[in-house]
Amino acid sequence: MTEKKHVERRDGALPCQKIREYIEGGQIQRANTKNIQPASLDLTVADEVYRLPGVVQPLVRESVESLIERFHGIRMDISVPLERNTAYLVRLNEVLDLPPDVFGSANPKSTTGRLDIHVRLITDGTPRFDTVERGFSGGLWLMVVPRSFPVVLKEDTPLAQLRLFTGKPQLNEDALETVFDTEALLWRETGDQILYEDVPISDHDGSIILTLDTYSEPVGWVATNVNVPIDPTLVGEYKAQKFFQPIVLDNGYVYLRRDHFYILSTREFVRVSPMLACEMVPMDERSGEFRAHYAGFIDPGWGWGKNGEEKGRPLTLEVRPHEDIIIGPRQPIGKIAFEWVTEIPEVLYDTGSSNYSSQSGPRLAKQFKIV
Repeated sequence: MTEKKHVERRDGALPCQKIREYIEGGQIQRANTKNIQPASLDLTVADEVYRLPGVVQPLVRESVESLIERFHGIRMDISVPLERNTAYLVRLNEVLDLPPDVFGSANPKSTTGRLDIHVRLITDGTPRFDTVERGFSGGLWLMVVPRSFPVVLKEDTPLAQLRLFTGKPQLNEDALETVFDTEALLWRETGDQILYEDVPISDHDGSIILTLDTYSEPVGWVATNVNVPIDPTLVGEYKAQKFFQPIVLDNGYVYLRRDHFYILSTREFVRVSPMLACEMVPMDERSGEFRAHYAGFIDPGWGWGKNGEEKGRPLTLEVRPHEDIIIGPRQPIGKIAFEWVTEIPEVLYDTGSSNYSSQSGPRLAKQFKIV
C-alpha cells in the first residue's frame, strides 16, 4: 500500500477495498474477489451464449432476455468457437444491486482489446452500451464480436472490466492543469517530464492528446486475419508472426489501411498517480476517421512504481481506421482523460501482477510469443 496521504473524496471511482466491501455486502453478487483490480472488477463469462443477426441494444424497460427472443437468438454451445464478424450475446456471472448514488461503466480488458475482440456491456432496459445506471439491480450481459480471429470462450474467462463511480469523477481542464505537473502525469521516452505548458495539442476539455511512437522497432503490428481460433486463457501459446506482421516506417510515416487492425504505441509515457484513474477516450474526426482503442481503462498506479519512483509507461493502442490514413511523428493517435478515485486503492497497478506492467513499445497480447 502506498503511504501517500489522500483525503477521501465524495466524487470518483471506487477503489479495490470498496469493491471488496460491495462483494461481501451483496451489492455485487457472484463475483470472485480474485478478479478485483485497483479500481475495477473483471467481469467473467457464464455458460450462456446466443448468436444474433447483428449488434443490438435493448429498448427502454426491455429485458435482455426479451431482446434475445425478439431477434431469435440461437443458443450456442460455449465450446464452439465464435466466428469472426459475428455478433454474440454472452451472459456474465456477476449480478449487481447497487446503492442509489452509484453508477458504472465498462471497458474491454487489455488482452481483449489486443485480440481485436469487440465487447460491450449490456443491461436490462438501457439502450446504451457499457453503461450501468445509478442504483442498477440485475444481471449483466456482453455483446461480443470477434474481428480479426475466431475466439474460443471458456467459463469464467474475464473479457471486460467494470468501474463504479459516485458524483462527477472526471477532471475538468482546471483540475487537470492543477495536477498535471505535481503528479507528473506525462513523460518523454528520454526520462524527462512533460509539463502542462509543453503539451503542443489540446482540446482544452480535461483530456490529454497523445502522439504516435515512431522510434520503436517494430513501430507496430498489423493483424493477418488468419482463420485460426484464439483461446484468451492461454499465455504464450501462439506464434506471433502467424497472426500479426510487423510494421516498418515508410519515409518516417506509418501507413494505415482502412478496416485493418493495428497494434501501435504512444510516444508519451503515462503515469497514473494513486489518487487518479485514467481512461482512453475516443478521438474525434479532426484527427481522422479511426478507432484508436478498444481496451480503454488504466488503473491507479500505472507507471508509478511501488513508491512513485517510475517515470510512466507508454500506452498500447488498438487502431482500426475507417479510411486510409498516413500518420507521422508527433501526430495525434490517442486521447486520455483522468478521473478521481474516492480514496487511494490498497493495491496499485504496479504493485500487483500483470503481463503488461513492463511493456515498452507496441506490445501484443500475452497469448503471443515472438519467435
